[in-house]
Amino acid sequence: MAYVAVSALSHPGMLRERNEDSLVVGPWTLCATVTENPQTLVFPLGEHPLTVAVADGLGGHPGGHLASALAVRTIAALGPTLGDEKALRDALQDCNRALYEAAGGDRGGDLTAMGTTVAGLVVRPDSLLVFNVGDSRVLAHSADGLRQVSVDDSPPLPPGQRVTSMVTQCLGGSPEYRDVEPHIIAVPRTPGERYLLCSDGLTDPVAPDVLEAILREHDDGRAAFELWRAAIEEGGPDNITVALVRVGDED
Repeated sequence: MAYVAVSALSHPGMLRERNEDSLVVGPWTLCATVTENPQTLVFPLGEHPLTVAVADGLGGHPGGHLASALAVRTIAALGPTLGDEKALRDALQDCNRALYEAAGGDRGGDLTAMGTTVAGLVVRPDSLLVFNVGDSRVLAHSADGLRQVSVDDSPPLPPGQRVTSMVTQCLGGSPEYRDVEPHIIAVPRTPGERYLLCSDGLTDPVAPDVLEAILREHDDGRAAFELWRAAIEEGGPDNITVALVRVGDED
């Protein structure tokens, strides 16, 4: 039987007072908490899909930790139904609408414009759906190296600049309701390939070649720890959430 193994951790970094990242693995959620040792969860892959996602609450907006938690809890509740692109797209719109309503909608309030990015995988028996809204990322690692599968919602960068703190769309994040256009990509299950889901607290400070070297040299749990440590060694300027996803088949 096929299985899904996920090694994950979430940490506020060195400069932020609060962890505004959240994580969902199937029915399990980790919201605004602090971990330094990766937790590994293993799920059988049966007839229902398994969803893994990282949500990064918008810094500088009120209630970022609440926004990311609401997003992953909504995804956790809908997870078994997310077997096709339409269901996934509808679920992300549901998250977007729920955030707007929780923020007070047209009534305004202390949480007006709270929002979050999200990036994840829906693991199906024969293929995967990669999705994202915002600049949290899904990257695939194999013997051929590391490649980004998700699509950043961020403005074009000027020459020589590698990162930006701006996003062009997210879940919530606006005083007035706006639909989102999620990026959803179907990819085949490839033996030996792993997927790295992460907030930009990892990919902003840590160069791609360093990420690739860590993934090449370490197994899942150790790799998740070393990725976190690499971000901390670069100053840990933002919240760091890492989830390494591997799909395998038992003999």
